[in-house]
Parts: sequence; structure tokens; C-alpha cells
Amino acid sequence: QLVESGGGSVQAGGSLRLSCAVSVSSANDYCLGWFRQASGKEREGVAAIDADGSTSYADSVKGRFTISKGYPKNTLYLQMTNLKPEDTAMYYCAVPYQDLSATETLRVMSSGGDFGYYGQGTQVTVSS
Repeated sequence: QLVESGGGSVQAGGSLRLSCAVSVSSANDYCLGWFRQASGKEREGVAAIDADGSTSYADSVKGRFTISKGYPKNTLYLQMTNLKPEDTAMYYCAVPYQDLSATETLRVMSSGGDFGYYGQGTQVTVSS
């Protein structure tokens, strides 16, 4: 089970930190990721972190978003800074069905296919 929280409405340039409670035996053993979907647009992989802590980011968020895992609790975070109106979307945390690298997880999250488990999402709205 994956439960996201932390979304909200902010002005451009603001920050938010999203959290995801991951109900698996040990989140540290899995590659986890965040993807987003804006209204009328395709799913976009945002960030991923693998079991070794390696990360991968979409070009659109590099330098602004940071993905991390919480210890010892099974929590995934997405720190978002310098938010832009184009970041407005529903954000989901996800676990792929297969054990993938961070780069592969980012790719499958953007693939549009059935790639893994994800939660209900949390809405992020950025106003200009």
C-alpha cells in the first residue's frame, strides 16, 4: 500500500515536500519513484531512487526536485523547490513490479503502460 501526502497550493517559486508511506517489508530494498499526471496530459516520471540510493530525475525537474527515503520508517519523500505553474499535477508514488534501476524506473513510469503499484495521489497546484 502506498499513501501520498503533502500536496497543496503554492505560488510560483515556492516549495513543497511530498511524503509517501510505503507498506512493504522494507522500502529500502526496492526502487521507488514519483510520477505525475496533469489534467489532459500523459503520465510523466519525475524521480526515482533505487535500493542502493542512486537517483534519476526527469530533465524538467533536475536541480529543483530531490527524492529521498526516510529511515528507519518506510517513507519516500519528494522535496520540490522553485515550483513552476507547469509542475501542477496529481503526484503519485510508485513501486515497479520488477526490481529496476532508478533510470529504468523513471522510464517505465513515463511509458503509459501498467508498470507497478501506486497510491491515490496528492494534488500539487502552482499559481503564477
